[in-house]
Amino acid sequence: MTMHPDLIMVAFTIILALAQIFLATAARTAETGMKWNAGPRDTASEVPVGVKTGRLMRAQANLFETLPLFIGAVLVAQLGDKAGHLTMWGTHLYFFGRVAYLPLYYWGVTGLRTLAWMVSLVGLILILVALFI
Repeated sequence: MTMHPDLIMVAFTIILALAQIFLATAARTAETGMKWNAGPRDTASEVPVGVKTGRLMRAQANLFETLPLFIGAVLVAQLGDKAGHLTMWGTHLYFFGRVAYLPLYYWGVTGLRTLAWMVSLVGLILILVALFI
């Protein structure tokens, strides 16, 4: 049994989410040191978050805002037998928009970063539209 392409895109998006967790954590650990990061973190670090680390952390949080919606919409489309051209376009736009968003945010490219975010949002909306047609 082969996996539907929409579910493959969900799997790639989950891998992207894991990569973003790793990148943000590695950057924060490089700033604060392993001892603080491995500790209980009961108090704020004496080392402030650097600009690029902050961007990685915010990009991760931004992905996590829509990731459950994306996964849920794809699963509903699969279970409701609504997967097709719209969901295929939607999953690809969402994923590649999110992939583009990360380096654009990291490097502080504001206009294109917003465009990448909008591409991912259009992808999510396409999946939702497919549920009702």
